[in-house]
Amino acid sequence: MVGRELISLDYAKVALESEAVLEVKNLSLSFRTHGGIVQAVRHISFDLQKGETLAIVGESGSGKSVTTKAIMGILPGNASIDTGEILYGGLNLVQLKEAEYHKIRGKRIGLIFQDPLSALNPLMRIGDQITEVLYLALKMPSRQAKERALELMTAVGIPDAEQRFYQYPFQFSGGMRQRIVIAIAIASDPEILICDEPTTALDVTVQARILELINNIKRERNLSVIFITHDLGVVANMADRVAVMYAGKIVEIGTSEDIFLTPEHPYTWALLGSIPDLDSPKERLLSIPGTPPNMIYPPVGDAFALRNPYAMKIDAVAEPPMFQVSPTHYAATWRLHPKAPPTQMPEVLQARISRMKAGA
Repeated sequence: MVGRELISLDYAKVALESEAVLEVKNLSLSFRTHGGIVQAVRHISFDLQKGETLAIVGESGSGKSVTTKAIMGILPGNASIDTGEILYGGLNLVQLKEAEYHKIRGKRIGLIFQDPLSALNPLMRIGDQITEVLYLALKMPSRQAKERALELMTAVGIPDAEQRFYQYPFQFSGGMRQRIVIAIAIASDPEILICDEPTTALDVTVQARILELINNIKRERNLSVIFITHDLGVVANMADRVAVMYAGKIVEIGTSEDIFLTPEHPYTWALLGSIPDLDSPKERLLSIPGTPPNMIYPPVGDAFALRNPYAMKIDAVAEPPMFQVSPTHYAATWRLHPKAPPTQMPEVLQARISRMKAGA
């Protein structure tokens, strides 16, 4: 482990040739509840580069969706941003008033919601929901807005767009509704697109088509994408970089190749090992024992320690800093300390990675 470096909270600012379109610096946010203060996000930092897809992955409650809500300025009333900055276009979004945010939300930063049925108004025709965005965001005249809406519906793969324009959400399948949500999200030509678990409610076949659609739209429009998911397998073929979150913190971040071929954090090992491998259907899947910690009372030390079979004594008393694995790869685990005893990832994961490398 010699040569590992400790780095500051700006660990996620990878030196790439492209420019950052969004920077999150030392962000912490909490929720006031009857049970106490929930520390949902704790001092996270990352950036989003022009034209890249950054996947943020982790179990439910890890803080990934809350982070994107902070970026969009749609946190609930019981939430508060305690520290940090969210920088976009020379502005610190944390400091914006609602009227100022209205010029960015949905216009420069688009959002695809998890559940398309709840994201759409069941009492409005599909066409009206798309043209409403075009009118409000771009002040587009009605005739031009309809033409543009039909173009968007065709672009996201809606057949018979002219006829479908006048139909209601209940007349669309789940996959088609999600395509409409995507059309609405890209209607005002945003620079950043946030996808908050957009395929969770869809079957595997439809899921693959929606992922392909998002990828195609990203390339055609040179969008920067933040993709939120609990499943690393979903983003294996579309993410340029991956940030792994646990208990409100980023515990590992790197390129897609870093995370899938040379993972370092035991939590990342567990996530990768829980993905079924079609090339080895009888292979034993890894499971993560226990449950995530109660963030009203954040644990001392490494938050993953109680669920980590490789935990050391220091994990129970001191929070691990970020260690630099490579110029693009960072992980917060004491096993990377130069004095830590050697530990190996599970054999089942080693075998899977070997097969991936052999097939590359």
